[in-house]
Amino acid sequence: MATRIVTLTLNPAIDLACETDSVQPTLKVRTTTEQFDPGGGGINVARVVNELGGESLAVLMAGGATGRFLRELLDREGVACRTVPVAGLTRIGVTIHDRSSGLEYRFVPEGPQVSEAEWRGLLEALSDLEADWLVGSGSLPRGVPEDFYARIAALALRRGQHFVLDSSGSPLKAALGKGITLVKPSLRELEGLLGRAVADPLEQDAEAVRLAREGAARLVVISLGAGGAVLANADGSLLRLPAPTVPVRSAVGAGDSFVAAMTLALARGLPAEDALAWGIAAGSAAVMHYGTAHPRRADVESLYSQISAGRRSAVRS
Repeated sequence: MATRIVTLTLNPAIDLACETDSVQPTLKVRTTTEQFDPGGGGINVARVVNELGGESLAVLMAGGATGRFLRELLDREGVACRTVPVAGLTRIGVTIHDRSSGLEYRFVPEGPQVSEAEWRGLLEALSDLEADWLVGSGSLPRGVPEDFYARIAALALRRGQHFVLDSSGSPLKAALGKGITLVKPSLRELEGLLGRAVADPLEQDAEAVRLAREGAARLVVISLGAGGAVLANADGSLLRLPAPTVPVRSAVGAGDSFVAAMTLALARGLPAEDALAWGIAAGSAAVMHYGTAHPRRADVESLYSQISAGRRSAVRS
C-alpha cells in the first residue's frame, strides 16, 4: 500500500504568475500569460508528491471567496484536501517576470488574522489522520502561536509519525529538537536562525553537522539553491551534492518541490543520500517551468539520474 503524506498549510495562497515587458512605477503595467496556482508551502508539497506518483492529503486553512477559489484550483489538480474554515480571506500572491531585465518580482501578502478557535480546529483536524509522514511547510499567519510547529512535532512523535519541517524564524527555532525527522532550512533561513551570514561552505557544513548532533532533527538539510544542498546526520556524517545546471524560468516553489521529493523518497524507504539527490532533482526541475512548483516527473527522473551519475563518478575518482 502506498504511504500517504499529509501536508500542513496554515497560510495558503492563490499564486498569480504573469509576465510583462517592463516593470515601471506609476504607469499601468500590462501583463500577459497569467496563471493561477494553488500555493503555500504544504499545498505545493502535496502537488509535487502527486506529480511524482505519491499519495498526499493537504490540510489547510482557507476563508472567503478566495478560499473557495483555492479549493477549486486544488480540485482541478486532483489534490485531496481537508479544509479548516477561517473568517479571513485567503491571500493572493503575485509573481511578475520582467522580460526586459529577466528579473522576477514577488509580492507576498501577510494573510488573514487567525483566531485561537481556528488554529485549534486545525490541530483537531490532524488528530485523527492516518499517515506515516507529516510535513509542515510555510509561514504561520497572524494569531497563530510561534510554537505551533513544535506542538505539531510533539503530536507526530506521540502518534509515531515522521515530521518534516520547512519554515523559518521563530516557528522554526521553537520546533528544533522536538523529535523532527527532517528539517530543511535554506541558507538564508539558516543565517536568520544564527543571526549572521554563513558564506563559507566549510562553515555551512559545520553548522549542518552541529544542528544534527545537537538533535535539532535526525536529518538536517541546508538547501543552497543553484549550489545544491548539504545533508548532515546525527552521527556526524555529511554529504554535499551540487545542483545540475538548468535553464531558470521561475524559482517559486522550488524549495517545496525539494521537500516533496526528498520526503517521498524517504517514505519509500530510500537511504537519506538518495533522497537528497531526489530533492535536488525536483528543486532543479521546478525552476525550469513557469508558475508555482511545476516540476515535471520526467524532468525530475532525468535530473536524478544525472546527479546519481555524478556521485558515482566522484566516488570512482
